[in-house]
Amino acid sequence: RMSSDGPLPLIVSSPSGAGETTLTQRLRARIPGLVFSVSHTTRSPRASEVDGREYHFVSRQRFVEMIGDAAFLEWAQVFGNLYGTSRAEVERATSAGARGLIFDVDHQGARQIKCFLPQVVTVFILPPDMTTLRARLRGRASEDEATVERRYAAALDEIAHYGMFDYVLVNGDLELATDQLVAIFRAEECRRLRAAGHAERLLAEGRGFGGARPPQSAPPR
Repeated sequence: RMSSDGPLPLIVSSPSGAGETTLTQRLRARIPGLVFSVSHTTRSPRASEVDGREYHFVSRQRFVEMIGDAAFLEWAQVFGNLYGTSRAEVERATSAGARGLIFDVDHQGARQIKCFLPQVVTVFILPPDMTTLRARLRGRASEDEATVERRYAAALDEIAHYGMFDYVLVNGDLELATDQLVAIFRAEECRRLRAAGHAERLLAEGRGFGGARPPQSAPPR
């Protein structure tokens, strides 16, 4: 396939309850070769979560040590817990020959990752309306009303940063939103910058040299 020498980095972000987890799972089901970046966190795992699958669950002391070792592309404190994306996730995806690497981060993480990976593609997911968002947050049986209201307030802050993202999708119709996310990934794979390496290799193969001009012959002695 025509791509640059490395996985296409893709940030999918949304306020809590807007559906980025479901959409990224559906994206991976539709496009083979996508790797999910597993973040580190200091929060306790939920009953259905597995260490190394949803998150790398670590102690606060270990997390702080990793910050000191410059191990993170980005990190932030959210609701009293620390979350971070390690540089090793990029190396892991590259070594595995992945087609794409998906990051699930908030606007703070997106800004930090874009500083390290300026070619990253950023997508923000919006709910169809705030009533639906509040209902989705209340639908989480593990959270009390105070937590719901705190997450609702945080969601408004997240939505205020939609302007820093390359694409904005409204997740009102799950099938449509999935199709749109798949289309974004496929279109970004076809950008000239990502195809340039392949095109130049074809030219070198056909001409016997790279670049626009043949190498100059050595002057006669």
